[in-house]
This record gives sequence, structure tokens and C-alpha cells, in this order.
Amino acid sequence: MAKRLLKKTKRKRPTRVRRAARTLYRTAVVLSALVVVLFCAYQALVHAPEQAPPPTAEVPSRSPASDNPDTPEDESLQPTPEPLMRKEGFYTFLLVATDEGGGNTDTIMVAAYDTKNQTVGVVSIPRDTLVDRSIPKINSIYAREGVDGLREAVSNLIGIPIDYYILVGLNGFQRLVNAVGGVDFYVPCDMDYDDPTADPPLHIHYTEGMTHLDGQEAMEVVRFRHNNDGSGYTDVGRAQTQRDLLVAVAKKVLANPGKIGTYVDIFSENVETDLSATDIAWLAGQALGVDLDAGVSTATLPGDGDTTYNGVRWCYELDQAACLEIFNQLLNPYTTEITLDMTGMFQAP
Repeated sequence: MAKRLLKKTKRKRPTRVRRAARTLYRTAVVLSALVVVLFCAYQALVHAPEQAPPPTAEVPSRSPASDNPDTPEDESLQPTPEPLMRKEGFYTFLLVATDEGGGNTDTIMVAAYDTKNQTVGVVSIPRDTLVDRSIPKINSIYAREGVDGLREAVSNLIGIPIDYYILVGLNGFQRLVNAVGGVDFYVPCDMDYDDPTADPPLHIHYTEGMTHLDGQEAMEVVRFRHNNDGSGYTDVGRAQTQRDLLVAVAKKVLANPGKIGTYVDIFSENVETDLSATDIAWLAGQALGVDLDAGVSTATLPGDGDTTYNGVRWCYELDQAACLEIFNQLLNPYTTEITLDMTGMFQAP
């Protein structure tokens, strides 16, 4: 009797083990299949964003001299149109921040991201840059023509297509800085400014040196232009501060990938863009490979901020030769160089 019970027990245990193993195996198969399906769906939906087509402008190139002795010499030297070709995986973006309570743009930057070489170029356009309009400063275009008008103006200025725009409100910037726990930043000069008429009142008081900034403080630093006595730094210095702080925040964001849900919420609630969700997902995945210390280059367009045009003082007239060099080094999406005749940099008569 004992032997029979022992035999029955021995039969039941392996059966239960086998059933558990089969259940575990089936679960693993189902999960594996689900992962494969989700991965395939991700690959199908998340793809490289489209690039804007080159403008109708063409790069002239000389045709070879004709061997026909009857061909006039001038005819053989006539330029033949050579279409502009874009670099693969090279994207351009207009980055804009609006001023507090006004309709103008407080910050205008153009960024170029080369996904093949994992490099980023960021160029600041001074807000008083001279443009051939009734109000001859570029920061006034947004209030009258919207983001599309500003994008067209910037594209014409540099001579390149702008693929996408990103318009950021100051509230979103503050929330992002707070989300990463603030940033350590070197304030480049003493700042002493008060505007009690602003809504809300603006008070900016910092001493030059390294300090920890929360969202409100970071916003004050990027908005600073001059002290109460009129001293301060130029728009070129201000643009440099804005870019440096932007890079510092970006480093903190990439160092805290676990807060991706918070970043998405802030982005969706405070940023206007024509990038789709799949575009953003693809670009974000690519950007993880960028070395923010070695792969990011920045500049501010050089020029003279003491130009008067149409009765408007303190317009910023660009140095064409120096700007052209920056365009080609940091922003050029073409396989050929940008030439001066492709740009729309305006010079006061």
C-alpha cells in the first residue's frame, strides 16, 4: 500500500512541474512576440523627419569650354545651373522665445543637427538685426507676421531652408529648469535691474560668478539686457549667455532620462512646433549620441549695433563676410558652400 502511494506521489510532482514550466514557456513566448510586434510598430511609425526642399536659387558653375571653333568664347563661359543638394540626415530648426507680455521675440536662434556626424550648431541672431521692413528689426516680425513670417525671414537671411520651428514660452523654460533640479551656471557679469511696471514686476540682482539657478532665476538671467544705470552687455553677450544656459539645461535633461514623462508634459503644454510626435521621438533617439561637450558649436552673428535705418536707431547691421563664414561652418545643409548672393543680409544705404 505504501509503495503504491509513493508511486502516485512521484507521478503527480513531475506533472505539476511540467505544467508550470509549460505555462512559463508560453508566457515567455507571448511576451517575446509582443516585444517584437511593438518594436516593429515603433520602427514603422518612428522614422526620420522630412527635410524642406532647397530654394529655387541655383549655384552657378561654368560649363567647359567648347571645342567648336565656331562657338563664341563668351557662350562657352556662360554659367549652367547646378541644383542645390541637401546633406542626408542634416536638419535645421528655428528656435524662438517670446518676450514677457509683448508680441516680439526675445530670443532667435537657428540650430542645425547633423545626425550622421552627431554634431550640433547653434547660431544666435541678435534681436535688433537689421531687416528691410517698415520696422527694421528682426524681433518685430513675429508680432506682425507670425512664426511663418519669421521663419521665412530667417531662411532668406541665411540662405538656407528651415525644416522646423520650435516656439518656447518663458513658463515652459522655468518649468524645465525646475524639473531638472536647477542648474549651476556662471553669471557673466553683475546684474542690477528693476522694472516694477512689468507684469509681474521684474527684479534681476546677481553677482558675477558661479551660482545655482532655479527656474525663475534662470529666466531672469536670460532676460537681462542692462543695469538700472544703463550699463550692461551687448546683444552679442546676451545671446552668448542664453546659449550657454541652454546647453547647461540640456546637459541636465540628458542626465535625467528617468523624467522623460515630465519633459513630455512640459513640452506639450508650453511649446509650439510643427514637429510631429514621431519626428520628436526619432530625433530624441538620435540625440542620445551627441556629446554636448565636444559635439556642440555655437556662435552669434557679428555686426554693428549702432546703425540707424528709416529713422530707427540701434539697428544691428550684420558683418556679411564674417556671418557667411559662420553659416558655412555651423548651419550649411548643402553639399556645396553657401555664397553671399544666396543670402539676404541687408545693408543700410
